[in-house]
Amino acid sequence: MTDNSMRLDHVVLWVRDPVASVGFYQEVLGLEPVRLTEHKNGEAPFPSVRVSDETIIDLMPVASAPRLTMAPGAEGSTGHPVNHVCLSLSETAFDALLTRLQEKAVPMSGVSHNSFGARGRARRNVYFRDPDGNVFEVRHYD
Repeated sequence: MTDNSMRLDHVVLWVRDPVASVGFYQEVLGLEPVRLTEHKNGEAPFPSVRVSDETIIDLMPVASAPRLTMAPGAEGSTGHPVNHVCLSLSETAFDALLTRLQEKAVPMSGVSHNSFGARGRARRNVYFRDPDGNVFEVRHYD
């Protein structure tokens, strides 16, 4: 039996310029900044963007990599690459995001159909990269 109390809390992405990255996630994906002012004031090591009430994406400056050694075997390492991060949206929000991606000239894959995910098969999905090369997939099930 699955323990449904488990949730995805956050994903940490390496970025060159956290403030510029917040701008991308806010303007293109419509995500709300978290701790941006604190980061700009030197009070927080990195900003984040809110995906949902329970989940954020941390935008860690790649310049911090040499100082992060908390994981076993991570001495001086930037961690392991992530293939992609997938965000699930409503159909209306998916269509609006496709429009914003096109308006901002963000290169993206073609729209695919019936891709398997956490909630079964999605009706449509598309892939794109953020300004630091992190790959995102967005999809809708409804």
